[in-house]
Amino acid sequence: MKKNQLCFLLTALFGVGLLLCTSCASRRPAASRGSAYLFTSFHDADQKFLRFLYSYDGYHWRNVPGTFLEAQVGASKQFRDPSLVRGPDGIFHLVWTSAWHGDQGFGYAESQDLIHWSPQKFIPVMTNEPTTVNVWAPEIFYDEAKKDFVIVWASTIPGRFPDKLEKHDNNHRLYFTTTKNFKAFAPTKLFLDPGFSVIDGFILKDKYRHVLVCKDNSRPNLNLRVSFARAATGPWEYISGPFTQKFTEGPCALKVGADWLIYFDSYRGKIYGAVKTRDFNNFLDVTKQVSFPPEHKHGTAFRVSREILDELLTANPH
Repeated sequence: MKKNQLCFLLTALFGVGLLLCTSCASRRPAASRGSAYLFTSFHDADQKFLRFLYSYDGYHWRNVPGTFLEAQVGASKQFRDPSLVRGPDGIFHLVWTSAWHGDQGFGYAESQDLIHWSPQKFIPVMTNEPTTVNVWAPEIFYDEAKKDFVIVWASTIPGRFPDKLEKHDNNHRLYFTTTKNFKAFAPTKLFLDPGFSVIDGFILKDKYRHVLVCKDNSRPNLNLRVSFARAATGPWEYISGPFTQKFTEGPCALKVGADWLIYFDSYRGKIYGAVKTRDFNNFLDVTKQVSFPPEHKHGTAFRVSREILDELLTANPH
């Protein structure tokens, strides 16, 4: 073979190889190219510690070794339902349920790297309603339009709403407050009264609208629905029918490619499930396509840089 023919052949093979590598790279999940996904978590067995899961595709999740915060606030120093958001200044803000009953607020801490945390605070948001039974599952969302952090939770105020089939001390509605600095908080207001007991409200921004994913906690439903609004604090004008089976709760949503994955705790089945949607009208159950460690419970999923994940994976602080 002549020298110029050999050069031509090698150049052609190199070009084909480069094309194939480029094609393979384009099919990788977005999170594999410089970013990854994290999921805040806790375990029912101890209900004391912040834990994390990680994933490169949003479907397959593994434990990050170790625990990263031990609850120190609230009457029982409990840690459940960790919700986390990153502010525009890069600071991570974390809120959690600090007690099953009795507390009229929730726990709060902040971090720059998810490893080292500020002193914890107890945020008393329901002291204006002294008969409040509980403050459950606070969820935090950053409202870019108003430059506010919106925090939503579920509480029961006995006698405030018709009990119907609910127990007098288990008839929830969603409430909220806003803050810009986690020092001053707006007065607590009613966030959603859909005419039935509702808990576990999760807000997301989808194009021009906001979507609220929540649990219909009324008997006999106990499943998930969505609602829509222009603003992050409502008004929420439409409540969908259920899109999950009975005995599902703790929803959060993550954008993966063109799809939204809505994860949920199928607590009677003792598994974590998911549905996939692009319009929040049509939902495809993908529970058989996702995998979670068996101890994982209610948290929020979000994207981070690979550097943050790598530091978490090697930190193992406890």
